[in-house]
Amino acid sequence: MIEVRHLTKKYGKNTAVDDISFTVEPGKIHGFLGPNGAGKSTTMNIITGCLAPTEGEVLIDGHSVLDEPIEAKRAIGYLPEVPPLYGDMTPEEYLRFVAEAKGVRRDRIAEEVADVMDSTGITEMRRRLIRSLSKGYKQRVGIAQAMIGDPDIIILDEPTEGLDPQQRAEIRELITTLGRERTVILSSHVLSEVQELCENIIVISHGKIVADDTVENISRSLMQDITMTLTVMATADEVRQVLSGIEGIKSFDIVSTTGSETSAKIRYGSELDLRETVTFAFSDIRRAVVSMGIEELSLEDIFLKLTSADDKNDGESDTDEGDADAENDEEYDDEDENVTYDPKDYIGGAVAAADDDGEDEDKDEDDGGTGTPFGGK
Repeated sequence: MIEVRHLTKKYGKNTAVDDISFTVEPGKIHGFLGPNGAGKSTTMNIITGCLAPTEGEVLIDGHSVLDEPIEAKRAIGYLPEVPPLYGDMTPEEYLRFVAEAKGVRRDRIAEEVADVMDSTGITEMRRRLIRSLSKGYKQRVGIAQAMIGDPDIIILDEPTEGLDPQQRAEIRELITTLGRERTVILSSHVLSEVQELCENIIVISHGKIVADDTVENISRSLMQDITMTLTVMATADEVRQVLSGIEGIKSFDIVSTTGSETSAKIRYGSELDLRETVTFAFSDIRRAVVSMGIEELSLEDIFLKLTSADDKNDGESDTDEGDADAENDEEYDDEDENVTYDPKDYIGGAVAAADDDGEDEDKDEDDGGTGTPFGGK
């Protein structure tokens, strides 16, 4: 489980993430959405331990990403938007390298690499150079490296970006399979994809969480009126008579009458649930309800409503990541002879800066190797 508590990230005067809190429950596929510059990538980089927060904390299975980074990272597999692949390696070589970096036991590496290659469908490509693989297979290799170490949580940032429809379908099927065994956080601009795969969505805009729920519940919260579509084995007059007597219905229209069936649209307040009431009302006159449905907003409609409303209310966009990045670019001007960076922006950076005296402090005396930077099981 992931717990994000009062997370804030500032770049100079700009706030990329503004005091957000949310919980990611285990065993589900969660969508993480936001427009460009909303703070989405910053949040994901903090969760995965790639970036240090200005304030707040992130707990992964009870372990603080700041205070217990190795333990926290053991539970996470991360696929960034640009997969961290080495083109001059084969998938098999690369995955062995990742397994060693994550601290997988040496006697388990070969078996684990074989397992993730089989799960992601890249076994036949294991000895080709990564640079010669198609975009779809490169994405599969990226997902495979996220699975190394058997993490409980997989975080995928735009995993289907740049893929053709067939490749998208294959990656979606793979994500669905991952979601049966692990917690998955999926960030994507393909909203239909998120709606198809995700049980819960989190929407961030201007550094703040503006929604965290199922698509159905968010849709209802944004709709002032519910529209019900109804088909009944009754005449149009009978439908009018029954609907006119139901308290709470604001209006209704007869859409069509075909043979013995009549279809209608009914509108009522979003605070009500009239499905049972309507069903019983027609049952009282011995007329069967053939079909009943509730019209809902699409995820695209939800996204636009939430982010557009935030734009109108906010006026200024000082939480925009693009602006923050621009300000940082000025601080790292290549022409400046005194180029500096802030170590506190990176996990362990402040400690490294304080201890850096030219000696290697991270040697493991037990095996003579360096400490594992990413953890692993």
